[in-house]
Amino acid sequence: MSGKGSNSIKLRHYNERFVLDAVRRMKEASKSDLARAANLTPAAVADIVDGLEASGFVKQIGKRFGQRGSPSILYRLTPERIYSVGIKIGRRALEAVLVDFAGEIRSRETHEYRYPAADMVLRGGNTALANFRKLVNSLEEASIVGVGIASPYFLGDWGDELGFPEDIGGSWATVDLERFFDIDPKTPVFVENDATSAALAELAQGIGSRYRDFMHVSIDTFVGGGLVQGGKVHTGPHGNSAALGPLPVSPSKLSSVSRSSAKYQSLLHRASIYVLVNHLKAHGIDINRVRELDPLPAGAREPLLEWMDDCAEALAEAVIAITSIIDIEAIVLDSILPRSIHQDLLARVQAQFGSANAVGIIAPDIVSGQFGPEASPLGAALLPFSVLFGPDSGVLMIGKDRTKLPGSLATFAAG
Repeated sequence: MSGKGSNSIKLRHYNERFVLDAVRRMKEASKSDLARAANLTPAAVADIVDGLEASGFVKQIGKRFGQRGSPSILYRLTPERIYSVGIKIGRRALEAVLVDFAGEIRSRETHEYRYPAADMVLRGGNTALANFRKLVNSLEEASIVGVGIASPYFLGDWGDELGFPEDIGGSWATVDLERFFDIDPKTPVFVENDATSAALAELAQGIGSRYRDFMHVSIDTFVGGGLVQGGKVHTGPHGNSAALGPLPVSPSKLSSVSRSSAKYQSLLHRASIYVLVNHLKAHGIDINRVRELDPLPAGAREPLLEWMDDCAEALAEAVIAITSIIDIEAIVLDSILPRSIHQDLLARVQAQFGSANAVGIIAPDIVSGQFGPEASPLGAALLPFSVLFGPDSGVLMIGKDRTKLPGSLATFAAG
């Protein structure tokens, strides 16, 4: 009987988190909406919602009229009391965001550098954390419940492509990111790959409301990917699933790329921002950040279009390879490019894939990501919320063990 009681308590805690996650995904919902989503009785959901409201996790925002019977009371997450910090360590900049419980970005900082030297990354991250703490401390009864850190695997690698000092890769080999920044030891820290974090942002706050099975493709300094299946991010036993960079594609046709006798080239060397920057520089357009393409510099249009066509061709090949192996609903393409350029690239990928006449696959929707450069830091900030308050707090990313954090949300709020 004690075992049954224990299982009953665990089920109650799971249902609390499932309902809370459903409110997050639906933005606003009635108790009836949540009962249908959770496949629970109205009485059970009413009890859970009342408990979540008493604990300050959800609040009433009005009523829905126009249906039979009494108007339905609508609930949404309470954003004001609980916050999380997301830090993305990039190869050219550190980006940090302060996010409220509803997933809205309340503050953001960017600290740029020529290359990711550990001391510069540490200084930028600690500055952002101090500023965010000061802001939250000024709010009544507010607290930061966790910090998420998103970083590329092999952060200092491919230095030849980017002009990094030779020792950058080695300097990060011994860094423990969970203890790297100035964070209160009582505050939980979660570390994930930057492309995986971007996929989590889309799942939790963006395209996840439409698709539960998709591949997220991030066009950043280097291309990366994140796989979502069944509404969960899959990282694999080594945390390196959907590492799209090494995927073989046909060789580039760009004049700025050295000719090679190799039959294939990696996607990283065709669909990455560093390739665009190098191609522009080869045509006399000296830029270092893609934001310098808005507005477009004189003479940049032709080489930009050349890169977009070359990149789109490689991405279309990658989409065929991906969907030949994994049955997914959508390819979600996002990038750090200015949004007008990003949308143009998306259209070219759609056109290239449409003309490929691939046989034997079910064509996925190819759609735009919603967050651009903020996808990875936002996803990092959502990591603590997902682990602490998500319906599967034992394992956030399928294939990767996580510390279990059981217990009722009411107990967590009281603590």
